[in-house]
Amino acid sequence: MAVNSLLRCSIRLQRKRVATHLAQQRALSGAEAVTALRPFYFAVHPDFFGQHPMEREVNETSLKSLNSFLDHLQKPGSHSVRPMKLTFYVRDTKDSSDVQPDLLASGFRSVSFTLHTYDVLSTVLNVLKSCSLPTEHMKDLKTSVETSKRPPEGGVPFYRPIRWHKSYYSFTGFKDPEQELQQARRVEPTLILWLRNNEPKATKKNTASLPRREELNRLKNELSRKLDLSDIRWQRSWGVAHRCSQLQSLSRLSQQDPGALRNLRGHTVMFADQSGMNASGHIMLGTMDVHHQWTKMFQQLPSYHSLLQQSDWLKERISLLLGGTQVVHKERLGPIQPITEHYSTLNTFHKSLISRRLRLHPRSMQGLSMLLENDRTNPSLHEMGYFIIPTTCDPPKLQVFLQSHAPEARQRTQRRNQLQAEEAAVLKLCLHNLSLSSLSKEPSVSSSQMIMCCNRLVEQRSPLMQGLHICVSQFYSVMQDGDLCVPWDWKS
Repeated sequence: MAVNSLLRCSIRLQRKRVATHLAQQRALSGAEAVTALRPFYFAVHPDFFGQHPMEREVNETSLKSLNSFLDHLQKPGSHSVRPMKLTFYVRDTKDSSDVQPDLLASGFRSVSFTLHTYDVLSTVLNVLKSCSLPTEHMKDLKTSVETSKRPPEGGVPFYRPIRWHKSYYSFTGFKDPEQELQQARRVEPTLILWLRNNEPKATKKNTASLPRREELNRLKNELSRKLDLSDIRWQRSWGVAHRCSQLQSLSRLSQQDPGALRNLRGHTVMFADQSGMNASGHIMLGTMDVHHQWTKMFQQLPSYHSLLQQSDWLKERISLLLGGTQVVHKERLGPIQPITEHYSTLNTFHKSLISRRLRLHPRSMQGLSMLLENDRTNPSLHEMGYFIIPTTCDPPKLQVFLQSHAPEARQRTQRRNQLQAEEAAVLKLCLHNLSLSSLSKEPSVSSSQMIMCCNRLVEQRSPLMQGLHICVSQFYSVMQDGDLCVPWDWKS
């Protein structure tokens, strides 16, 4: 009997090991996914969009979301992933298929698709096919994944990514992605030299855009007063003409159906990629939507307001349970979150907290902030002092993390507040001393980078910038309305 019992235990243990091995082997590894997506990265990587800041910003945001989606699929025990809609601007490369959608004026293709796959392999194939990129190189990977479903006879297969010799690209005529990337990151010219070459073009474009800028300000002020709006904003760095057309569309709707816009009173309106309400309570108007879709969304605003109130109540309850820690949502640190998704995240997190009683002093975490994320498994501390907490974080583990990291979080929060105050002061100084029309920065530029850039600009004191609109970015570029983008770490 004892022998039979041991034999049965041995068999069960062996089956468990085989099942575990199969579960590990049937999925595409992270390294294989990166290799399989090389044509895609080559077509959409932000480094190739230096002269097109808007397209680069869209690709940066979508790439972060895609990587988060893939990371979640590779986590052990991950069974369900929320569908994710992505938009990319795709460069026309030699690897692209022969059948191409119409190119935009910028020379890129705009591709939108929704990820609703449940494994890495299917996701990679979906991305490549959606962008009209070849998938022939995936055949070997698909075969290896199918083969790995059979019980292993030996050890774990050795993985070695393919690195083509330079002669391969010379012979086939294909572009070497690594060489192209190095060329895109080539040494930039000095600021003075670049301004001498591009200031006349920027001044000409800026002068031509002055009537459109005046029209934009007029429309914005007129609609703000007429609809009693708190503010009007834009999610993307669209040109002045594009923004004017969006405001004109809203103005026409207010004339055709004034009653439909009553619920906008007191709100901030944001022209964005989709219609609805975001986690901050701002009303989003999808730039691709028609008046009928806007009107339908306005009718749903009472429901959105109810969700916003319930979200605020949940934040208060969470704050009481976590010693005064405030739940915040920073759009600069991630994509725009709809209020429906924000409420769902807060509700799930609140339920997990009340299931296990925490022992935190009511005011022990006062003055600290936290961000909730669905795609994380472990809590962390952001460099700006925010706690980044998984929605499904274990409450006792969360309590230990918050208490042990609270001192460091306070120091980083204090440092962040100091940097933001210093940034506002140096920005004002730079704006005045250089006689600029405006001075802004892209979300990817941190406060410390902006401070260093502005201080150097004040020291340089170039007269070529006078009267222009300057945006501190990662690359040099002249925008369609004459705005100058300069990298924060420009060379002198």
